[in-house]
Amino acid sequence: MKESMKKSCTWKAKMYRIPEYTPEFEQFDMVFGGSLKADNRWVILASLIPWKEVEEKYSKLFVANNGRPAIPVRVALAALILKEKMKSSDEELVEQIRESPYLQYFLGYEG
Repeated sequence: MKESMKKSCTWKAKMYRIPEYTPEFEQFDMVFGGSLKADNRWVILASLIPWKEVEEKYSKLFVANNGRPAIPVRVALAALILKEKMKSSDEELVEQIRESPYLQYFLGYEG
């Protein structure tokens, strides 16, 4: 067996990686200028959820070498919350996220 194949077989991949970036409200950059309003319902809700603690607990549920790495829990959980609160289909939710910087912020994306 080639040495490179041996290395790839013994390499233990993490199936969940805690994101290093956490969006900061004050630094969320809007493409066309302006800034997010602190009294927006999604900004308020994002501040109420203890994302770091959720990430830490969620990451412990994954084992090495068991499929493709998962997306951040903030993206997954926030998308479920949005979908339920807005009563949207998957396709409609994706379009709403594309159009709204507030939803993008709620999901933890960079501005």
